[in-house]
Order: sequence, then C-alpha cells, then structure tokens
Amino acid sequence: MALDNVLKEIIASADADVREIQAQQAAEIGKIEAEADAAIAEMKEKEDKKLKDAVELLKRQEISSAELESKKIVLSKKKEILAKVFEDALDELESTSGEDKLRHYQAMVSVAKKVIDSPKAFVSKDDTFTASQLGVSSVEADPGIRAGIILQSADGTAEVDMQYETLLQTIWDREIKALSDILFG
Repeated sequence: MALDNVLKEIIASADADVREIQAQQAAEIGKIEAEADAAIAEMKEKEDKKLKDAVELLKRQEISSAELESKKIVLSKKKEILAKVFEDALDELESTSGEDKLRHYQAMVSVAKKVIDSPKAFVSKDDTFTASQLGVSSVEADPGIRAGIILQSADGTAEVDMQYETLLQTIWDREIKALSDILFG
C-alpha cells in the first residue's frame, strides 16, 4: 500500500508537472502567436500603404500622361491649322488677278532698284509680263517660281527673292512668336 501511495503521489506530481509545463507552453504559444499577429498586422499595414502609394503614383502618372497626350493632340491640331492658314494665304496671293500681280511686281521692282540698278526678272511660267511693264532689263520664265518675282543684277552677283512664298515665309517667321503666344499661351 505504501508503494501504491508513493506511486500515486509520483503520478500526481508528474501530472501536476505536466499541467504546469502545458500551461507554460500554452502561455508561450499565446505570446508567440500574439507577437506573430502583431508582426503580420504591421507588415500588412506597411504593404497596404505601399500598395496605396503605388496606386496613387500610377494614377498621377496616367493622368499626367493623358494630359500630355491631350496637349499634344491640341498642339498638333493648332499647327495643322496654322499650316493651312499659311497655304491658304499663299494660294490667295498666287491667284490674284493679273492687274494686281503687275502692281505688286512693279512695287517690288521699285524697292529692289535701291539695291540693283537695272535688274533682270525671273517670273512664273504662268506670268506673261514684259520687261517694259515691270521696269526691268529682261524677263525670263522660271518653272521653279510659283508666283512672285526674283530680281537679279546683270552680272548675277546680286539677287533679291520676292517670291510670294518667300515673302510670306519671312513675315511668318518674324511673327510666329507673337502668334504662338496668342494661340498657345
């Protein structure tokens, strides 16, 4: 009996030790789980913030890209309109009546005579003006001229290009800054 009592005490003591160890393990497991949950929550919060920041960055980039593309389209259209205006103005100058062209050419010759005494004139193959009408020494048709006149000294060393396209381009180049400021802000 005494052996049974000792055995029961040893078993009871062992059971108490096991329960105490299990309680310590449970407490330790609970502590580790709590720390793991806290670390996971912190990592999730950081990842959520990174994701939110990345989404915001992509959104801003897409908006910026869309705005830039929109500006490019508008700019392209404005340039297209300007090119059309240039061509329309040139077409209008080129299609003026013969009387108006003669007056224009005579005025051009008058201005050019300040640089070239007795110029010869090169005109479009479609123009039929004579040297006496223009006030020049001679007139030659040049297939490279659409409209307007090129005046040249007799020895060919001095030349004044008064083609409508050249004159319009000169005015265009001089005024494009002001025009761009008006159109493009």
